[in-house]
Amino acid sequence: MNVISNLLRPISLPRMVRMRQRFAGDHIQNVYGETRRSIERFAQAVRPGMRVAIAGGSRGIANIPDILRAVADLVKEGGGDPFIFPAMGSHGGATADGQRDVLTSLGITEAACGCPIISSMDTVQIAVSPENTPVYIDQAAARADAIVLVNRIKPHPMFMADYESGLMKMASIGLAKQRGAEFFHQAGIERFHRLIPLHGSIVLEKCKVLFGLGIIENAYDQTCGIAALAPEEIAAREPGLLLEAKARMPRILPGKADVLVVDKMGKDISGDGMDPHITGRFSRSYTGKPNFSAKRLVVLDLTDATKGNFIGIDAADVTTRRVIDKADIQQTYPNSLTSCCSQHMPMHMRNDREAIQCAIKIAPGIDRDRATIIRIADTLHLSEIRVSENMMEAMQGVAGLERIGEPEDWAFDAQGNLW
Repeated sequence: MNVISNLLRPISLPRMVRMRQRFAGDHIQNVYGETRRSIERFAQAVRPGMRVAIAGGSRGIANIPDILRAVADLVKEGGGDPFIFPAMGSHGGATADGQRDVLTSLGITEAACGCPIISSMDTVQIAVSPENTPVYIDQAAARADAIVLVNRIKPHPMFMADYESGLMKMASIGLAKQRGAEFFHQAGIERFHRLIPLHGSIVLEKCKVLFGLGIIENAYDQTCGIAALAPEEIAAREPGLLLEAKARMPRILPGKADVLVVDKMGKDISGDGMDPHITGRFSRSYTGKPNFSAKRLVVLDLTDATKGNFIGIDAADVTTRRVIDKADIQQTYPNSLTSCCSQHMPMHMRNDREAIQCAIKIAPGIDRDRATIIRIADTLHLSEIRVSENMMEAMQGVAGLERIGEPEDWAFDAQGNLW
C-alpha cells in the first residue's frame, strides 16, 4: 500500500440512500409535430431553389434531430435546399471534422435530419459594430439565401444577463466559429452582456435570418417549449424565455453537503462540463445566489460523448486516474485558448474510493466520521440522487424529495472503482 492510501485508509464512507427528486414534468409529446406547427407561419417565405442554412449547436439538446428535421422538411416542401452547419464557436477541437463529429455524436446526421451537413471553420466579416468590434459569421451560412437559428435557451454558466445561452448567443458567437469566439473571450466575459445583443442584433439585421427556434427544456431534459420567432421578435422575446427556462431548471434539493460526488462530466452535459447552477461552483464572477454548496467536489469520470474534453475540471477539488487517462488536450485546449482560460487539473487519486476519501479528508471544518455526502450521475440528470444515511433526518419534509431505497454500502469493485 502506498503512502497516499495509508493516509486515506482511516476515512470511512457512510452508507448511501437513493432519493427521488420531483420537479414540474410537463413536456411536449410530439416534438416533431409541435415544431412543424410552430414554424408553419414561415413556410410562405421559402422560395423554390432557396439555399437555407440551419444552425446546429454542440449541446445535448433533447429531440434535436426531430427538431432539425422538421425545419428541413418545411424548407424542402417549399422547394428549398436546406443544409445544416455547425454553429458552435471553437468546440470540436476547432476543426471542421471535429465539429462534424460533435454533431454526429448528438444524432445530427444527414440520415436523421434529412439534409446534408456542411462543416467548415471559414468565416466572413459582415460588419464592424458601433463599439468598433468585428462581426463574423460562418462562410457557408453567409453565402446561403437564408439562415435558421436553432438553439436551447438556458442560463449560461459564466455570466448573468438578459441574453445568456440561446439564439442571440448563437447568432453572435456560435455562427462566428473559432475566430469570433476567440474575439469575444479576449474582450472579456464581463463584456458579454453588451456584446452578445450588440453582435446578435447586427447579424439579425444584416443577414437573411428566416426565423429563430428557441427551445426550452424541463428539469428532466425533456422538450417543454418551442418558440418560433421572426428575426424582429428574437431580441424582445428571448429574455422572457430565459426566465422561463431558469424557472424550469432542476437543482439538488438538499441544498448543501460536505462532499458532492459527480459521476461524470462533459461538454455534452454543460459548456463547463458541470453546470455551476447545479454544483454552485462558478469559475468566474457570479452575482447570483447559488442553490447548492459543497465544501469539496469530486468528479469520477468523463462522459463518452465529451471525447476527452475536460473543460471545467478545475471546478473539482479531486478527481480520478480514470479522468486523467481519458483527458485529451487536443480536444480541450482549443476551447481554453479560445476562451482565454486555463484548465487546472485537481488532485487525482488512483480509484473512486480514494477520490471520495480524499475529498472528505481535505474538507475543512467537518466531522470526518459523519461526513455528509451527495452523489449525482451528472448535472443534467437529477431525478435520482443518493444522499448519505446521516442526512436522512434533515431530509424529512423537504418538498419534492422522496426516499426510494434502503441504506447501501458503496459498490466498489476489487480495484476500488464503482464501474
